[in-house]
Order: sequence, then C-alpha cells, then structure tokens
Amino acid sequence: MTATVPSWIAEITIEELENDPSPFYARLRDEAPLAYVPALGCWVAATKDMCQRIAGSDDTDFEGVITPAGRRTFGDPAVLDANGAQHDELRAMVDPGLQPSEVDRYVEDLARPIARRYLAEFEDTGHADLVAQYCEPVSVRSLGDLLGLHEVSSDKLREWFHKLNVSFTNAAVDDNGEFANPRGFDPGDEAKTEIRAICDPLLDRWTTDPDDSALSHWLHDGMPPGQVRDREVIYPNLFVFLLGAMQEPGHAMASTIAGLFTRPDQMERVIDEPPLIRRAISEGVRWTAPIWSAVARRNKQDMTIDGIHLPAGSVVMMSYGSANHDETDYGAPSRYDLDRTPIPNLAFGAGKHACAGTYFATEVVRIGLEELFEAIPNLERDESQEVDFWGWGFRGPTTLHAIWDV
Repeated sequence: MTATVPSWIAEITIEELENDPSPFYARLRDEAPLAYVPALGCWVAATKDMCQRIAGSDDTDFEGVITPAGRRTFGDPAVLDANGAQHDELRAMVDPGLQPSEVDRYVEDLARPIARRYLAEFEDTGHADLVAQYCEPVSVRSLGDLLGLHEVSSDKLREWFHKLNVSFTNAAVDDNGEFANPRGFDPGDEAKTEIRAICDPLLDRWTTDPDDSALSHWLHDGMPPGQVRDREVIYPNLFVFLLGAMQEPGHAMASTIAGLFTRPDQMERVIDEPPLIRRAISEGVRWTAPIWSAVARRNKQDMTIDGIHLPAGSVVMMSYGSANHDETDYGAPSRYDLDRTPIPNLAFGAGKHACAGTYFATEVVRIGLEELFEAIPNLERDESQEVDFWGWGFRGPTTLHAIWDV
C-alpha cells in the first residue's frame, strides 16, 4: 500500500504536522481527500464532505475507533473506541451532566468565580501570557472542579493534559507498523500513575459517601442498588476527559483571542458588544479547531469511496481542523473573520462520536472571554512576541502574550 503513496504524502513527518499541518492538509483537500499517510499509519479524511460522510455514516459501514497511539494512551474501554451497546452505556455515564439544561444549572457558579480569581492575579500588571496565566488555568480548573478534583492544583491538571497530549500524539510508526518512539508514551504513563494514585482515595470516599461531582455520578448512576461502576471502566474515560475535555475550552479561548488579535477592528466590536462573543468563539474554533485531528473511524468491510479502495479494517482519521478550512464552504479559510456567513463547522466532531462536552466547553469559553474583556477592555497583542501554534491532534497557541494600559 505504501508503495503507491505519492512522495509528498509519504515524506511528511509528525514533526511537520505538529508545527503546521495546514499546508499539507490543504494539498490533501485539493488532490487526495482520502489518503493513506504512512507517518500516521492510517488513512486521513481531509475535506468537510469526506469527514461528514464517514463520521456520520451508518454503524453498518464504519465504527468508532481511536488510533493505536490513542488506545495505548487511554486503554479500554474508552468512549472514543466503543460502539453499539458499549458506546451507549459509556455515553450514558458521561452525558447527563453535560446536557445543555444541566450545564446551564451550574456553569455560571462554577466558571465565573474561577475566571475572576485568575484575572485578579494579573489584571493590574499590564501584561500576561494569556495561555499560561488564564486560558488553560480557567479551562482545567473548571473541568477539574466539575469532576470533583478540587484538591488537585491547576498546575498539576495542566501538567497531566500536556503529558497525555504528548502520548496521544506519539503516533509515528516505522515500516513495520510499530511505534517509532516507544519512549514517547512515558510522559502519559507517568501522568496516569499519578492520576490513579490521587483518584483512588477519592473514588473510595465517593463509593460510600457520594456527592454531586461528575466522578461520583460516574460511579453510581445507572448501577444496581449497592453497586458502583468498575474503576477500570472509569479510568480510561477519565484519561479521555483529562486530555480532550481539559484542553478544549483553553485552546478554544486562546485561539479565539489570537484570531481577534489579527482583526483589531473586530476585537473592538466584540469587547463593545458582549453578545458577539458567542459568534467570535464559533469562528475561533473554525479557524483553529481544538480537536484538530484526534478521532477516527474504521470500516467494517471492503469499500470504494470516490474511486479509492478502502480495505476492511482501515482506520480513517477525521481531520476536522482541515474540514473547517474547506474552501468549498469557507472563503479565505485561513483568515479569522467574525463577519463570514455562519456555516456549521466540525470543530467538535460529527456523528455519534461527536464531543460530549461541546456545550460545556463553549460556555466556559464564553464566561472566560466575558470576564477578560470586561476587566481589560484595552487588551492588545504584545507585538514583540510571536504567537506559536502547536499540534496536529489537538491544536492551539502555545503562548499568547498580551499587553494593556493600567
């Protein structure tokens, strides 16, 4: 199979994708919307149409699956890798607390005090790295408190999701299909060992003394009286949350701010008109999808899609970040534009395996941006510092330096 791969696809490296996947995926959209990428050891769906067709297909054709690196990171049974009754059961465990009506019940009291607390630490300084000092801390603290991890510091939560991200994106394979860098999973293994050591006593407590935390509900909800859910079911899905759900609001918030920094006139409008924040977020996650290319499907039988033969059991990575730059739907897609015609994007996935926390994530981002723009209405990008993005699986700014008059 790899012998027929064009050289420009065969020669791409993980490092190039992590630094800037856009040029490669733009060429895929134009020349090979469905292509086998040897560096990833899987197929890639690059256009919006291809992603929608595969992600939204009937279960008889494709099933949810995670890449080998994802399975190595999370373990089984993870909701991203489950199908049928097992997927329904896992979604029934995690979904109830993330339904819009339920999120509306608690999100203001949860996220707004957190945002104000972090703002108070730097709003009088006149400068900040918004990723490290605001976007990521607000994101991880909000989810950490929702889960019940109040005793875990925000710095430790950030450390966990960065280590899990390193592991999850350690996808490079050699010519034999083996992991090219087995030691690349060490950071994720270290994080998982710490997570279990900290969470085991909490789960012990919630077993006999349940509360309203999400993890307590995961233990008890849907279980027969006197029984709790097995921890080996809880932990793989907790690892999913501590990576995907932990980073999504932070990356979405940072990318939205970074996009607005490229359009100072639009930034001014959003600050002056807070109702525009939701629209700004939608464009921010289209411009740089936080789940850039992190979920996959596997076909159950041989098939041909647009003339491309896809052998049964092929893993197809859904490149939602690429789909959100599909020129068929979005003019000048690499440009952040608050005023573009609203067209649904795939920032949080599609089909049965779409992100469960979409509404929670966007509400945390909304609250974070409302508080930031109200406290610092003269926020500007620090032009002396570059804005660097990183990641092909999960993507967002690594730093975002801002200045303002105090």
